[in-house]
Amino acid sequence: MTTSVRRRGRTLRARILAYITGGIGRLTAAWRILTTAQTALLAALARIRPGRTSGGGRPLREAISAFNTALASFNRAAMAFAESWSAQDLPVIYREGAWTLLDNADRRQSTFAWTSRHQAAITSLSAQYYADLTSRITEALRRARAFLRNAQDMARDPNAARFDLEALRRDHPLDTVVYANNARHPVDSWARAAITWQAVTTANTGAARTALDELDIQFLEVRDGRGCGWANHNDDDKADRTLRTVQDALAHPVAHAHCVREFLPRLDLRGRTDIRSGAPL
Repeated sequence: MTTSVRRRGRTLRARILAYITGGIGRLTAAWRILTTAQTALLAALARIRPGRTSGGGRPLREAISAFNTALASFNRAAMAFAESWSAQDLPVIYREGAWTLLDNADRRQSTFAWTSRHQAAITSLSAQYYADLTSRITEALRRARAFLRNAQDMARDPNAARFDLEALRRDHPLDTVVYANNARHPVDSWARAAITWQAVTTANTGAARTALDELDIQFLEVRDGRGCGWANHNDDDKADRTLRTVQDALAHPVAHAHCVREFLPRLDLRGRTDIRSGAPL
């Protein structure tokens, strides 16, 4: 039971790092369209005097038109990323997880095939993560339009001597993402956490599903960050160098954002019924 599995070649995290890095880059590049447009509109407003009788009518209309054009560009770029990430990248990452497990089990990669169970698993993950990303994109567009409405209201205020640009940026920080608890996080840190979570969850699900379906393995050896809990980072049930059933691995492919969890196959424990999930090595 205490026999450890030696990793063959690169770890799973290293193999999918390129996908994670590329995904983060594409997502933040799309968001940069939005933040650049906000900066450009604020700069244009700084040159315009608000009020119904101001001479800034045409410059204001042009600035608003440019902002709306940028919103459309952001939406196209962000949605294109969400579609390609969920439909193309995540299935490849799932397969990478399966192949890595087979490598560590000294089995041919051709052992893996896109069975109906694998297809169902990746379809479920892809749909969930596509919905997560598109909801963030929709919320970003809603916040951008709220920023634009606020700017237009200031422009129509006959008592305003100038635009309060600091208030506009403070009240509408488009370079942040708002979480469920109303906490604001920079777009780049959110993108890094979200893409890493989705990629590692997908790869580890592919690994665990392959262990069960292709290799008929009941137990996996867990490698994780030192001190990382099983269900969440602060869980007293520590994950690293423990044995877990495949069912538990499928339930907890990761514990938190930026999790480095990896599953290794334990063919030597096939058929054993005297081991509890979570047993230390």
